[in-house]
Amino acid sequence: PGRDYNPVVTPNSVTLDWKIVDGWKVMHLIAEEIDHEFAPGLVAKCWGYNGRTPGPTIELVQGDRVRIYVTNRLPAPTTVHWHGLRIPNGMDGVNGLTQKSIPPGQTFKYEFLVRDFGTFMYHPHFDEMTQQGLGMMGMLVIHPRNPDRPPEPRADRDFAIMLSEWRIDPGATRPNPIEMTDFNIFTMNSRVFPGTEPLVAKMGERVRIRFGNLSAMDHHPIHLHGYQFHIAETDG
Repeated sequence: PGRDYNPVVTPNSVTLDWKIVDGWKVMHLIAEEIDHEFAPGLVAKCWGYNGRTPGPTIELVQGDRVRIYVTNRLPAPTTVHWHGLRIPNGMDGVNGLTQKSIPPGQTFKYEFLVRDFGTFMYHPHFDEMTQQGLGMMGMLVIHPRNPDRPPEPRADRDFAIMLSEWRIDPGATRPNPIEMTDFNIFTMNSRVFPGTEPLVAKMGERVRIRFGNLSAMDHHPIHLHGYQFHIAETDG
């Protein structure tokens, strides 16, 4: 209600809450260790945001002024990189290059203007192999400011899915974040069947599915079984 877009749905996850303060859209992310259930009976110690992996989907509108407070409750420093966004260099979240890392127990404030609409992601740029390998990632969806003139017709249903790969050995309490080739868990929004929520739509509706892939090594071809569809956009 009151929004000129159809909100995106992230199966098995949520959208990050926000409030307006002096014209800024203000949000909070907490980086922390979590107990994550990949499927019934498969639980592991992971790292994520706001109690989950992937972190909550950040949903914005082109032209928004955004302020995101990131609090680090991990046992290691971290940052957040806003993957694909055109923002000031000091807000880009690359440790040692554009900012100092956020120490454990500290908070960093990111502020930027959202210039482009589309499908993006967020993740750390501190010890990426470990932190992303343990689950620190999230989707970032930006809607066009003028929804009557987008490059694609407006979708009735809009879904966001993050693809990941993990190595969890039998008896292990956490994923192995330094695995390079032999992954044994392949997830959509960090869940595997039968723990995955369905994508629900009505016959005749136009459905958009936004895929992000922050797997360490591999491409993940996607087949929508039994449906005619076309690829509306791809990265790069």
